[in-house]
Amino acid sequence: MFTEQDIYLFKQGRHFRLYQHLGAQVVTHGGVRGTYFGVWAPNASSVSVIGDFNHWTPGSHQLNARTDGSGIWEGFVSQAMPGHNYKFHVESRFDGYRADKGDPLAFFWEISPKTASRIWKMDYNWKDRDWMEKRGEKSSLATPVAVYEMHLGSWKRDPRDHSRFLSYRELADMLPEYLKQMGYTHVEFMPVGEHPFYGSWGYQCLGFFAPSSRYGTPQEFMGLIDALHQHDIGVILDWVPSHFPTDEYGLGYFDGTHLYEHRDPRKGFHPDWKSFIFNYGRNEVVNFLISSALFWLDKYHIDGLRLDAVASMLYLDYSRENGEWIPNEFGGNENLDAINFLKTLNSAVYENYPDVQTFAEESTSWPMVSRPTYVGGLGFGYKWNMGWMNDTLSYMSKDPVFRKFHHDQLTFSIWYAYSENFVLPLSHDEVVHGKGSLISKMPGDDWQRFANLRLLLGYMYAHPGKKMTFMGSEFGQWSEWNHDTSLDWHLLEHEPHWKLNLWMSRLNQYYREHPQLYELDFSRKGFSWVDCHNADDSILSFLRFDKSNNQLLVVANFTPVPRTGYRIGVSSSKTWIETLNSDHADFGGSNLINHGRVFPHNEPAHGYYHSLELNLPPLGITFLEME
Repeated sequence: MFTEQDIYLFKQGRHFRLYQHLGAQVVTHGGVRGTYFGVWAPNASSVSVIGDFNHWTPGSHQLNARTDGSGIWEGFVSQAMPGHNYKFHVESRFDGYRADKGDPLAFFWEISPKTASRIWKMDYNWKDRDWMEKRGEKSSLATPVAVYEMHLGSWKRDPRDHSRFLSYRELADMLPEYLKQMGYTHVEFMPVGEHPFYGSWGYQCLGFFAPSSRYGTPQEFMGLIDALHQHDIGVILDWVPSHFPTDEYGLGYFDGTHLYEHRDPRKGFHPDWKSFIFNYGRNEVVNFLISSALFWLDKYHIDGLRLDAVASMLYLDYSRENGEWIPNEFGGNENLDAINFLKTLNSAVYENYPDVQTFAEESTSWPMVSRPTYVGGLGFGYKWNMGWMNDTLSYMSKDPVFRKFHHDQLTFSIWYAYSENFVLPLSHDEVVHGKGSLISKMPGDDWQRFANLRLLLGYMYAHPGKKMTFMGSEFGQWSEWNHDTSLDWHLLEHEPHWKLNLWMSRLNQYYREHPQLYELDFSRKGFSWVDCHNADDSILSFLRFDKSNNQLLVVANFTPVPRTGYRIGVSSSKTWIETLNSDHADFGGSNLINHGRVFPHNEPAHGYYHSLELNLPPLGITFLEME
């Protein structure tokens, strides 16, 4: 299965299609159909395949070690067929270590808590050609990107048996239509790679080439993605190359040595997550991880990869005290191997799939995360704006009486908004572990909470950057997210919730219809303050521009005090029209709106020669277009 060129690239850390060679490949060999097995275990003294086809008997089907120094063991088993369960029985050259290991490149696994890999073919008849031909336009810097983040196991459950997950097939019947109706452009799945502990939400992954069998087969997961694409919805996959769990059947201590993880626990073990950290300085590990990334883009038509916990990869002292980490060769805290890995990964992704995007969840001020590698950046397409998220949620959680003392939490983000290609995330991390749901963070009585949440969402869509919200926030789920239950869809029977849901749908529609809100997200030409200084009234006003210099005026009132006749400076004597207002009665507001046209006055304000007199709704945001 390997050529000399393959082995050369493997040793050099440049073989990024290992899934075509290692693992369990169903082939016809010498006219006989069976399975070719290949596994990297350089410090093993013996490797055999055990499974349903040989009664799990070690030694009955021995693999042969290649003689080229690659550390790869391989062999053909005619009795092994698709659907059979299997593992590798590995005997180490050191300390008498023996273990039955799952296949690192398995395409499918048994349903947890069972731990065997499964032989599987990856055939599928895709029907998403139209999407694939144009998807590059759908997530570029100059297009609207509104992402719905979700967890497959808790979006909805079987209404007759709440303990049962919906399958990929059932999700394919429901999810695309819902996202289309709500106006989202993309969905982001929290990690679907096979993981032993459901409560890890997929972030403790061992199946880097297999979607979780909890929800169905690989082909059924392909069917879900296919259905989403046919509804014009892009799919972003949470992918976790930062660490992996220590379960014995997994990658850890694979051949009796620290093969995938770094040997020194100061670099190879994560103190917070009690998991192993990949050895990014080892060529074969780089091959494995980048092959995993390209595998999802290739076999599953994934449109983007979001990398979790990038900061934990970049810093050697991440979550460590003095004496618990090892400086790099220059005495610094930067993980040079991880930095090189990330650059190599992004270069490989964009070289092979220039119409997809990579997203970094990176929580520090590391420079140039979303800048090309050839100018010194890490090469990501986008970076999550954690600073905006933290400041904005902190501000919105405050009683409006005190917001005037924290006005800078709203205005500061513009100072660095163009340093990266930012996504504005309101993610799952903000609605778990006692943090409460988005609506429960909002102050005031119930009416004010809903108004505050409409204002928060409207402000996010008006602010430069792409958008992301977590499931449940679109209809005001009261309880914080629980991975063991369904979202509280019954809330949509109540008026405040379905009206909030309508606001979210209308906001997505409005966003997609107005290039001012996305075309120049990452250019200073796309934004201009009208007034960012009115802290006493907690009011912000600014302009957004598209490439044709069309203007959109946005005014937000972060207090429950309605303001009539509020003066806003404008640059010309042209008439303005209010086109969206979060306080409209349709969305559950008090209906303090600006009816029809708003005519300017020849009275200077905010440095302009003309001005408008507007009604500013309580805890509301209004959007106006020049006629």
